[in-house]
Order: sequence, then C-alpha cells, then structure tokens
Amino acid sequence: MADEERPAELDFWSFIELAHRRLATEYGFRHQLATEVLLTLNRASDLVTYDLESAVHRPRGLSWSSFRLLFVTWLAGPLEPKRAAVLTGMSRAAVSNLSKPLVADGLLERSPGEHDGRSVLLSLTEHGHRTMEELFRAHNEREYQWTSVLSETEQRILVMLLNKLITNRDQFDLRERS
Repeated sequence: MADEERPAELDFWSFIELAHRRLATEYGFRHQLATEVLLTLNRASDLVTYDLESAVHRPRGLSWSSFRLLFVTWLAGPLEPKRAAVLTGMSRAAVSNLSKPLVADGLLERSPGEHDGRSVLLSLTEHGHRTMEELFRAHNEREYQWTSVLSETEQRILVMLLNKLITNRDQFDLRERS
C-alpha cells in the first residue's frame, strides 16, 4: 500500500478514491459510483444528525431519536405508537422505549385509544408543546446553517433526487422496518 493510502492518513474523500480503485482492480466490482453515492449519503446523514443532536438536542436533555418522536407527535399527533413508528422510521419497540422517559419528563402523555382497551395514543403535553416550539426554533436555525451553502434551486434538486431514490425502491427486494 502506498504511503498516501495508509489508513491513519486517509480522510473520507481519499478513502473513497482508494475504495474506487481497490474495488475495481482487486475485486472486480462494477458499481463503484453506487458505492460512492451511498457512502456519501450516509456520511452526510451521519454528520448532520450528529451535529444536530450534539448542538441542539443533547444540551436540552434529548437524543436525536427522542426529538424525532416528539417532532412527529407535535405535528401529527395524537398518534398510536404504531403510527409514530412509521412516521419516525423507528421500530414500535423503540417508540415504546423512548416514550416512557418522555412521559416521565412531562413532555408526552399516553391516553387510552379509541379502538379498544389495549391501544394508546401519544400526544404532547402543554410543556411538550412549549418545549418543541423552543427546540425546533434552534433546530431549524441549525438546519438553515447546513443548507445555506446550497442555493434554493440546489436544495430543491437535492430533495428531488433523494425522493427519486426513495420512491423507486420498489425495483428491488427492499427491507424496511415494520
């Protein structure tokens, strides 16, 4: 391995170049661009998520997952946990586990569902509403900082391209949370 390829000296982009070269020449894989697209997409998602969580949510005592559950409940609630799981992209078990401390902290409340005695609805408390308004103000400002490097047109193109990836997932055997 050449000096410029030593793992300790690689950054993300030089790793991508190394991956392209090795996957093609040593292993014969044909779809290096697909690998680059998804590595870059995951890297961007990880960076943004970590930044939002560490700059906005953790200082307020919340995790990224807790924020997602509060966010969908704030805007779409009251919700059954199953529906909250679909909207957040989490499992039902994760929603159940996350809701317990949020209820204990007075942000969420659980009330009996309308369908049967076993179902419940998650909704924000008054304290939860106030918290989400204040929290999302800071969250949205941070989102703006991230996206302001792109023009409005570039932002719309990025959303369009990501939507295209998402909506065409039926072309293969996709595994999703249920």
